[in-house]
Amino acid sequence: MAASLTASAHIDRFLAEATIEGTDDGNSLRKDQLYGLYISWCMLHNAAPHPVTGFWAALKAHRVTPGRSRLRMTGPAATDYILATYPALN
Repeated sequence: MAASLTASAHIDRFLAEATIEGTDDGNSLRKDQLYGLYISWCMLHNAAPHPVTGFWAALKAHRVTPGRSRLRMTGPAATDYILATYPALN
């Protein structure tokens, strides 16, 4: 049980620090963007990322559905993800 609490707290912290809710779901983070943002957040915090299936299960438990979540990127993880995804910006 303690492991699932730790996993839940890990995802809670990611969502709180790297995402913000927008006003509509038309520009919500897609699945690939959400996982990429998560990987960037983990790297910045020296945290071991959950495997893909564990990440999606944790988000499902938090009632987050990629593409329909209204979530947007924010914070240092967003900057890291954008720079890694679009190297021409460097």
